[in-house]
Amino acid sequence: MDLNSIYDILVVTGPTASGKTALAAAIANRVGGEIISADSRQVYRGMNLGTGKDYDDYHVDGKDIPCHLIDIADPGYKYSVFEYQRNFKKVYSDLKKRKIFPVVCGGSGMYADSIITGYKMFEVPPDSGLRIELEKKSMEELREILATFKSLHNTTDLDTKKRVIRAIEIEHSSRNPGSHYSEFPKIKSLLTGILFDRDTRRKRISERLKQRFDSGMIDEVKNLIDRGINIDTLIYYGLEYKFITLYLTGKISYQEMIRDLEIAIHQFAKRQMTWFRGMEKKGIKINWIDGKIPLEEKVEKVMELLKG
Repeated sequence: MDLNSIYDILVVTGPTASGKTALAAAIANRVGGEIISADSRQVYRGMNLGTGKDYDDYHVDGKDIPCHLIDIADPGYKYSVFEYQRNFKKVYSDLKKRKIFPVVCGGSGMYADSIITGYKMFEVPPDSGLRIELEKKSMEELREILATFKSLHNTTDLDTKKRVIRAIEIEHSSRNPGSHYSEFPKIKSLLTGILFDRDTRRKRISERLKQRFDSGMIDEVKNLIDRGINIDTLIYYGLEYKFITLYLTGKISYQEMIRDLEIAIHQFAKRQMTWFRGMEKKGIKINWIDGKIPLEEKVEKVMELLKG
């Protein structure tokens, strides 16, 4: 289908459990496009239920919609926004050469923001000396240091000492002369988001979480541990991997795991919405679509927006 769109890409985003993948796949099917994931945890192989890889959603009208930047890193690796930008550019260039329209899908606001606004991302190797000094400090002291940097792209999900230290390391390096950064192409993006009211969002999150437990999410995390993935790394990945690992290692009970994980996911969804509101405050327009309307109606609304 010839879109005749004024946009280079479509971005479909929204908080967790909002139905992003189904909408993105339906639109990609409609326009003969391909999906580029914008999810910071779906890059990892073997981390499927915990990251919400809805593989079935990519199967539309009897065919599979190609999706890029999913299952590209081994569990245990710590993938970065810098790497995401670099990998995105490669996929984006290839799709453009093949005259395929890119549909970006994901709820990692920083990943989506990084391609929409073209973050100047610095390639930052580990600084062992700085890390040794930072390790001596308390979490409160580290957060105070991080707060002194005024241009942070991401201040969410910094719930472990390792995350905060890495964020400081990146900001510290980016201010040094001679830092290398990634040039990013100018991209005209149409940004759409799926929106539910708070109560409906919470209900969808709870139902989806139960479904994933029923599908074997605890076994998935156990298999990762059995494969030798470091416990601290699984906790670093947060949410499902953090709380299920704590349960499997005897740190919390089953009931505590269920309760604390559900609370954490609700809090995460709230942080996602805070991020999106922050993007809007910066002047980035998000075309919100009512999550309660039928999928086909959502597709029609997005198609009208794409045509300008």
